[in-house]
Amino acid sequence: MRRPSKTTLRTAATASAALALTLGATACGGTTGPASSGELSGQTVTVAGVWTGSEQKNFKKVLDAFTEKTGAKTVFVPSGDNVSTFVGSKIEGGNAPDVVMVPQVGVLQQFAKEGWLLPLSDQAAKTAGSSLAPVWKDYGTVDGKYYGLYFKAAHKSTVWYAPEAFAQAGVAEPKSYADLLKAGRTLADSGRPAFAIPGEDGWTLTDWFENIYLSQAGPEKYDQLAQHKLKWTDDSVVKALTTLGELFKDKQLVAGGAQTALSTDFPSSVEQVFGPEPKAGMVYEGDFVGGVAKDQFGKKLGEDAKFFPFPAVDGGSTPVVSGGDAAVVLKDGKNSKAGMKLLEFLAGSEAAEVWAGAGGFLSPNTEVDLASYGDDTTRSTAKSLVAAGNSVRFDMSDQAPASFGGTKGAGEWKLLQDFLRDPSNPQGTAAELEAAAAKAYGN
Repeated sequence: MRRPSKTTLRTAATASAALALTLGATACGGTTGPASSGELSGQTVTVAGVWTGSEQKNFKKVLDAFTEKTGAKTVFVPSGDNVSTFVGSKIEGGNAPDVVMVPQVGVLQQFAKEGWLLPLSDQAAKTAGSSLAPVWKDYGTVDGKYYGLYFKAAHKSTVWYAPEAFAQAGVAEPKSYADLLKAGRTLADSGRPAFAIPGEDGWTLTDWFENIYLSQAGPEKYDQLAQHKLKWTDDSVVKALTTLGELFKDKQLVAGGAQTALSTDFPSSVEQVFGPEPKAGMVYEGDFVGGVAKDQFGKKLGEDAKFFPFPAVDGGSTPVVSGGDAAVVLKDGKNSKAGMKLLEFLAGSEAAEVWAGAGGFLSPNTEVDLASYGDDTTRSTAKSLVAAGNSVRFDMSDQAPASFGGTKGAGEWKLLQDFLRDPSNPQGTAAELEAAAAKAYGN
């Protein structure tokens, strides 16, 4: 499983390890099966992405479907976690892939501004325009040109819980953030702390902040803060940090307290709720929590592992924060024309339905048949994501320069870890966030 970019899990793979891989070593099994048209027979499309494990395996099923449709051979190349470094090195070495699956808006923008990308073909843009909410086009557009086709999404506004813990404590799914904290304290009184918080992975803390901020401050300010048109010292930021601090400082709510949380990574947080020795009743993160609970701990989604939407804060709207992977075509790829044909395929519902059936996937495509998903829980999550339409907001830290929003031990990740350790000074944390953001954004 790979990093959630935060869209799914962060991997231990490094850019240097990825650069050592050869294209031929990871050829996809997309050469079997008859081609229905054969229009690309004899051609090869090379695709780079961060996916590993089951995600890579399931994406190769999509590539297999493309092979059957066109006759093209496909090769998947793991990029490692640092997509920017990987792609830059491949372009410099004259061995660029044709297509890259980009997990961060900021990286997509960087690629476009470097002049590395081709705009979507008219066909890909037309298909995407009829099946994606306009907000997804906005995130794939740089300086008025549509470069990035969002194919895979994550729903990062889901709170997962152990039903037996809720039943034992006599609590129901909360409808507001205040009720969420109240339910958490009732859980703790019944013998199980409320939340497993994976504070060792700083990206999870940014997700907590983003959901609170989107609901409390609203989408307009969210967009302004994401673009650093609003300073992190704004009262709305301090208010959201204060709200988050109420959770962080309460030992009933944070399983094991802050120090335990700061030594807990994401997979371990899921284990604390759904593993053989549960230590908490809930874990907040994206829809991919369900995949870990199912695949690693044998939980049946909808029965042994359930979720509810991240509740509205202070009377605001229920937030829907998302992440996603955008397909882009590189100018310097050896077969960018065939690469664009792949994007035209990915823009349709057929490609998404292949992965939906395999599991571990959500599509923002409104034309994907919900029956394609393998269980009611995933179906419900996908429906919620699509229904959010233009109110979806992309993960804020994934929109930021990596030095602020995507670097371990630095920027927002580190400062929110410090805040988890000591949430007593929201104003001071806001000032530190602003200083780091100003440096990263160059203003």
